Amino acid sequence: MESIDYHGHTLGRWRVGSSTFLALPERGARLMNWNLTLGDGSIRDVIYWPENADFDQFAKVRGGNPILFPFSARCFDRGEQNFWRGADGVRRPMPQHGFARQGTFKLVWEDARGFAAQLVPDAAAAESYPYNYEFSVAYRFEAYALSCELTLKNLGREPLPWSPGHHFYFTVPWSEGARREDYLIRIPAAERLRQAPDGQLVPGPHLRNEERLAEPALIDTLHTRLRSSEVVFGERGRPGDVIVRLGTAKVPPPDATFVTWTTDAAAPFYCVEPWMGPPNAPEHKRGLQWVAPRETGSFVVSVALK
Repeated sequence: MESIDYHGHTLGRWRVGSSTFLALPERGARLMNWNLTLGDGSIRDVIYWPENADFDQFAKVRGGNPILFPFSARCFDRGEQNFWRGADGVRRPMPQHGFARQGTFKLVWEDARGFAAQLVPDAAAAESYPYNYEFSVAYRFEAYALSCELTLKNLGREPLPWSPGHHFYFTVPWSEGARREDYLIRIPAAERLRQAPDGQLVPGPHLRNEERLAEPALIDTLHTRLRSSEVVFGERGRPGDVIVRLGTAKVPPPDATFVTWTTDAAAPFYCVEPWMGPPNAPEHKRGLQWVAPRETGSFVVSVALK
């Protein structure tokens, strides 16, 4: 691991085999970029980061892997967005995707293959999630892969609810001259959902297990009841597929969810997001998990190239 200057900011850089990883652990525990040096000396960006990123609006940059905690996407309380109601019946604010992506972290450890960082909750985080806990993000880097473990340690006397996730921005297309329609994605889901304007889950589009990434119906779709933990996407007929794994079991829990999203057809990225459950988990309870007092919960995902 080494420290480098990037537009006036000090980043961590890890070189493992042909892969280079850039991260800013203290700001949202954000992995910013993963790029791969190919045999001909060219560079392939695996995880996208924009060159003109505004570090003053770091949490809103469309790139890297924002961490979604304690809940993914939009929470609602009785139809009103940006609120949630705990088991105690108290209504509390909850920003979209939670507060970790805009949070301050302290570095716990770093070595030649990764780092771990722990959230330092501010006043806004305490108002949204007023519990006694430790939330940490740990990355391990390999030559053609990475893994990330989110852990929630309950230091208090009441169970803690959570349903976290990842918001990976993958570079697509990654081959010169290729178009998004040249890429296929395989998502082995038995159910597809959307989130209604009031936060409820409604039936999603009918999709095949394998679709072109250019398919508009994929955008903002929740893929759940997964028959496998792996989603694979890549350029048809060429090597270099991306494999995103949710959890460590061959088949994840029934409410585990992948989300597919991008801004528009011309965007240089496509998001494939592994979540513990669908959005608004505190209200509808699907994918909501509880960490008992003095216990630690874990959510592991990995990304690999083949």
